[in-house]
Amino acid sequence: MATRRVPASISPSIPVGKVELDALVARGKADPGATRTLRCRTVARGRFSQLNYIRDLPPQPVTEDEPAGLLAEATAPNASEALLAAFGSCLAVGIHANAVARHIAIRTLELEVEADINTTAVWGAGDLHPKTIGFETVRVSVRLDADAPRETLEALIKHATLWSPVANTFHNPVHLDVMLEPAAAKKLEARPVTHA
Repeated sequence: MATRRVPASISPSIPVGKVELDALVARGKADPGATRTLRCRTVARGRFSQLNYIRDLPPQPVTEDEPAGLLAEATAPNASEALLAAFGSCLAVGIHANAVARHIAIRTLELEVEADINTTAVWGAGDLHPKTIGFETVRVSVRLDADAPRETLEALIKHATLWSPVANTFHNPVHLDVMLEPAAAKKLEARPVTHA
């Protein structure tokens, strides 16, 4: 995995408290069927660049753009790269939380996440011969400096991966609904369609 190395460490100035983690765990055990709906509003800006607005976060939206080889300006990660970032972040949180729960002190935690993807279909506008659409393989290399034997750390990583929502979204079937809003359909019907 060829990437730029950036020093990574767990900051002791903002620790995850065992008491707070235990309270969060207790709430989950008290209502094991509870679900939350996560939302994101994606707004196309042109040239294959989008802004994604999440919760009520400050006006610094997540920006996504395709690389220059895919007809864009390469100003930000593309959606597939953002998915890798989401997976890396999810897995890092799981490893960290489970380390706290097991009283394992972590000094550094860094994940290298990479995936193989065939992009020749060009979002359905290119080569449409049968092929895997999306990631074919995802690989994660975890660098973890912690006060525990290797076998314990391997079990910790395996457990965190098993319970990662993003990892499970990768490999479990997910019901997907994508539909045109009724109001948008009416607007489209009211205007004549022109072809270039």
